[in-house]
Amino acid sequence: MSPTKTNTTTELMLLLMLATLWGASYTFIRIGVTTIPPITLIASRTLIAGGVLFAILLWRGLTLPRDPATWRRFLVQACLNSVIPFTLIAWAERTVDAGLATILNSTTPIFTFVLAATLLRNERVTIHKLFGIAIGLTGICFIIGVDALNGFGRQLPAQLAVVAASICYAGASLFGRNFKGLDPMMPAVGSLLCGAVILIPVSLVVDQPWTLAPSTASVGALFALAILSTALAFSIYFRLIQTLGSIGTTAQAYLRVPIGVAIGAVFLGEPLTPTAGIGLVCVIIGVMAMTMAPRRKAAQG
Repeated sequence: MSPTKTNTTTELMLLLMLATLWGASYTFIRIGVTTIPPITLIASRTLIAGGVLFAILLWRGLTLPRDPATWRRFLVQACLNSVIPFTLIAWAERTVDAGLATILNSTTPIFTFVLAATLLRNERVTIHKLFGIAIGLTGICFIIGVDALNGFGRQLPAQLAVVAASICYAGASLFGRNFKGLDPMMPAVGSLLCGAVILIPVSLVVDQPWTLAPSTASVGALFALAILSTALAFSIYFRLIQTLGSIGTTAQAYLRVPIGVAIGAVFLGEPLTPTAGIGLVCVIIGVMAMTMAPRRKAAQG
């Protein structure tokens, strides 16, 4: 009984850490794109993060797989989990308010649930998960506040880009289950390196990064984004995919809303809504409902 409790506690703590790392990424991106174009920011993010994780992998005495089939999966994962969504969010955050971007991106668990239930049909549809989605969205509305939706439609392309990024994340969480049996750091390293290979040539052609003069704040935000919100976060993410499942892992999208809003309030001066406390309680209940399996009745006899 105690090993199960310890394991559940550990996974939920890792889920909270992942939500914090990705919640902070909104602030890092906002600071980074002020002087670094989105494609170059994300190309640098994937290259630095992939390099850091690759060095750790070598230090641990592990080597990446060499078979083409695994690297094809790494490439698909890179497109779904970094290349497309990272770039879309970085581009969108040049115009979309942080509150609106956060609430749009928090729809990832919903898309994951819909994709898993309709296309794959291998995710159990339970009352707990349905309740978690409903109460989580309610909490997000409380946290962000009704005023955050006032801007909806004014920057429609950027807003749709954030929604598209959420769909990519949903697909990535489902596809990530193809890496069972691999050390969680393997798909993180492989997908990030694939992402860097895709994005660096695009950055060189489109942005000509040697002509840029990024600020110290943007460079610092880039390294924080790459090392904390990408390298460390991806290592945790691929572990949780294997332990909590795709729905449970993407539930961190609800947690990162209050965390992201709080970080934005402290470091960017963005105001918190009066209903944030009520929303936070709803979010925590929603995450617990989506990640904790219902207690089964003890077997008779």
